[in-house]
Amino acid sequence: MKQVLGLEERRRKIRGLLEERAQITVVELTEKFSVSAVTIRADLVALDEIGALVRVHGGALPRRESDELPIDIKQNMRRAEKLRIAAAAVAHIHEGETVLLDSGTTTAEIAKLIRGLKFQSLNVITNALNIAVMLASAPFINLIIPGGVLRRRSWSLSGPPAENAMRELQADTLFLGVDSLDPEVGLMTPHVLEAQLNAQMIRIASKVIAVTDSSKLLRRNLSVISPVDTVDLLITDKAADARAIEAIRARNVEVQLV
Repeated sequence: MKQVLGLEERRRKIRGLLEERAQITVVELTEKFSVSAVTIRADLVALDEIGALVRVHGGALPRRESDELPIDIKQNMRRAEKLRIAAAAVAHIHEGETVLLDSGTTTAEIAKLIRGLKFQSLNVITNALNIAVMLASAPFINLIIPGGVLRRRSWSLSGPPAENAMRELQADTLFLGVDSLDPEVGLMTPHVLEAQLNAQMIRIASKVIAVTDSSKLLRRNLSVISPVDTVDLLITDKAADARAIEAIRARNVEVQLV
């Protein structure tokens, strides 16, 4: 008969397994530790919340600071929080404006809500092909897509062609999704070319709204986009670390918790 480990020891061993594996499943872990699927899912939730792994449907992936997950995995992570953030973000969009949507799963949720607005006219600039396809059939939207090199993991266009095209444009509001946000370092992403394009987006926008769930706060990544104080408003969820929010507000950034 297998020995049933205590909670902390089991979670330590789960983390150890992910140091050796590209992915583990709930089924594998229930068999290995002789506990229920409910118990394992609770373990994965707890470990995800402290940044020890990335919880996905049916299991978990290892967490590495420089890793970028494919968009089809990211779109199902913290979905409830993203929906609340998107709903709050859309309230900042007004008739006749020009809106700039960065690539990302939270900005994709904003795009879904934009599609249902009862506007006569709205200009939308986006470097995300999935967002562009989503908005292409909305008759009131004038859609602008800069050129660039396609990155399939995020369905985004970036690189010098996209930056050059962006320099010729102006936007009322940029909705920027970030992979990492540290008050001391700034807004970050694992992709160098996208960081450069995001910085250009910030320069052409009158107002910058960062949209990201609380798991991205106090994390660091490969490429810095800009300091935190280039953001006018951060919309995140209520689980955000209080110290992080205090530090962000100290840099004259408005924070909306949803």
